[in-house]
Amino acid sequence: MSGVWGWFGGQSAQKQKDAPKNAILGLRSQLEMLQKREKHLQNQMDEQDVIARKNVSTNKNAARAALKRKKAHEHTLDQTTAQISTLEQQIYSIEAANINRETLLAMERAGKAMKTIHGKLDIDKVDETMEQLREQHALGEEIANAITSAPIGEPIDETELDDELAELEQEQLDNEMLRTGTVPVSDQVHQLPTAPNPEIRRKAPVHAEEEDEEEELRKLQAEMAM
Repeated sequence: MSGVWGWFGGQSAQKQKDAPKNAILGLRSQLEMLQKREKHLQNQMDEQDVIARKNVSTNKNAARAALKRKKAHEHTLDQTTAQISTLEQQIYSIEAANINRETLLAMERAGKAMKTIHGKLDIDKVDETMEQLREQHALGEEIANAITSAPIGEPIDETELDDELAELEQEQLDNEMLRTGTVPVSDQVHQLPTAPNPEIRRKAPVHAEEEDEEEELRKLQAEMAM
């Protein structure tokens, strides 16, 4: 039995919800009819005006009758125009009221939704959650610092690196001496004189002979060109 009454209750609620829409539809239908009537009356007035102008010189009685009909149509047209204005105002008022009602219902639903969301929350729980987040953030920072600051593998002996670098520099100087046959200025100042290098002495005459041969070759080329 309760289901039957609930069904009727649901029907009543649906009718209440559809009432503004049905009212607007009815008003718009009536408005459309009045607008057609307005157009028809205007056409009737124009026709009577044409008749009056046509008979004003030849048949004044016909012209007078046409003007009377025009006045009657004009009076009816004024009433119709006023009715159209009233209907338009009613449609606007109902639409505005319906929009206000729908807006209020939407706000009420939003308020209920927020109440449901905040139902299990309070300021103490929020503070507790934020404190936990801060603790975890601090823990993460400590872990990151520990990972990045801890050295991996055995520490490097800086003195050993300096010695190896000095050996590389000395090796480069020795190679430079062998390539150029000269002693760097720093070595000339700090080292004692050494015996002449017979290998260097032997290289000097060979180099002079090669230059003499090249000079003779250039002279021969010049003579042949002449």
